[in-house]
Amino acid sequence: MELEQILEIIERQKAYFKNGRTLDVDFRIANLKRLKQVILEMEDEIYEALYKDLGKGKSEAYFCEVGMVINEIDYMLRHIRSFAKDKRVHTPLAQFHSKSFRRPSPYGLVLVMSPWNYPFMLTMDPVVDALAAGNVVCVKPSAYSPATSEIIAKLAKRAFGDDVMSVVTGGRKENQALLDQDFDYIFFTGSVNVGKEVMSRASQHLVPITLELGGKSPVFVDESANIELCARRLVFGKYLNVGQTCVAPDYVLVHEKVHARFIEAVKKEIQLQYGGDILNKDDYGRIVNLKHYQRIMGLISPEKVVVGGFGDEEKLKIAPTVLDNVTFDDPVMQEEIFGPIMPVLVYDDLDKIIDKVRDLPNPLALYCFSSNKINIDKITRQINFGGGCINDTIIHLATSAMPFGGVGESGMGGYHGKVGFETFSHLKSIVDKKTWIDLPMRYRPYSKGKDKLIRTFMK
Repeated sequence: MELEQILEIIERQKAYFKNGRTLDVDFRIANLKRLKQVILEMEDEIYEALYKDLGKGKSEAYFCEVGMVINEIDYMLRHIRSFAKDKRVHTPLAQFHSKSFRRPSPYGLVLVMSPWNYPFMLTMDPVVDALAAGNVVCVKPSAYSPATSEIIAKLAKRAFGDDVMSVVTGGRKENQALLDQDFDYIFFTGSVNVGKEVMSRASQHLVPITLELGGKSPVFVDESANIELCARRLVFGKYLNVGQTCVAPDYVLVHEKVHARFIEAVKKEIQLQYGGDILNKDDYGRIVNLKHYQRIMGLISPEKVVVGGFGDEEKLKIAPTVLDNVTFDDPVMQEEIFGPIMPVLVYDDLDKIIDKVRDLPNPLALYCFSSNKINIDKITRQINFGGGCINDTIIHLATSAMPFGGVGESGMGGYHGKVGFETFSHLKSIVDKKTWIDLPMRYRPYSKGKDKLIRTFMK
């Protein structure tokens, strides 16, 4: 897309926001209902696009992408009137007689930059929150998932025309052109390195931002864990979307007492959940492109493979893989994997391994499998992370009642549900002062008597 077209979109959307229509909660509700209706009408086209881009089967595409967006819309429709109300707060006696409140107000034109791994859900979830808060949205989906990007552009056009939601497709040139513009808010989901660039560029316009990044999310499995259940839930979370999930369990820290049992249980679960001849199965997804395929395959140390370890470059598919007796110095531990490789590290002292993890960059997610409440509390309190689960994986981001977001190098800010509404709202602080009384003590000239009154009222 050419720069002139991008500038025209931005100018048109800014003018549309200024007309004030999006301030009306009924208008926002109508937009969300229309969006849901169009998503349901285009459901099969969305599945087809996700299959073209990532080889996602229909079931996985629904519960990881389309279904989550529908849930977010439904949640907002149930709560939007409450979220949008003025919130009364305490007024000090010194401001007698007045009413103090906070009013959620939309920022204006929001730029949503989304990734390729969950190209529909990670685009539309923040869009839903931004629209519910009364903004207009310009979306820049990833060039690595072109089929889904085209479907999102078609969906936006069908639902809203050209004003409420626009879509800019393309690659780096379009990204750079958008980041040169003065948006009112930027929401970015992607890699740490690109996130740093987005933050740097946003700072030049003093634009507030949310960054949803990633990192190496650890899994703790202590000696009290239910190993069979742990293996089942871990295999599900690790190999979902063939590991191309920002909150995927990245590596597993297993206590030496249960290490052998854990490895055998994981082997069994991979066979149960995926079966044989996995690379020829139609509903087993693929790596997004050759560059990422070759990077992931390069992280596999053949001598440490206990499951999988092979792939098909032509199909861009890699089998579910487990690496055993991994160390923090191995290649697979030097970067976020973002693929179907499960490194297993063994520990014997929980306090020491917690200290080691605390020395690493803050992960986006953390998972703990244990029946020991003291260990669970120690792990979840001492380590700084975005969010996570106890005795499960992934599911913490599947509820609109809790925010999703990172901390430190894994991101800043959050969204989903009420927090998503607040992310895309500026909370104006307003005092409504009554006119029937006007206390004279604050006005000059001051005196000892006035000073005494001022001290009394300001206690």
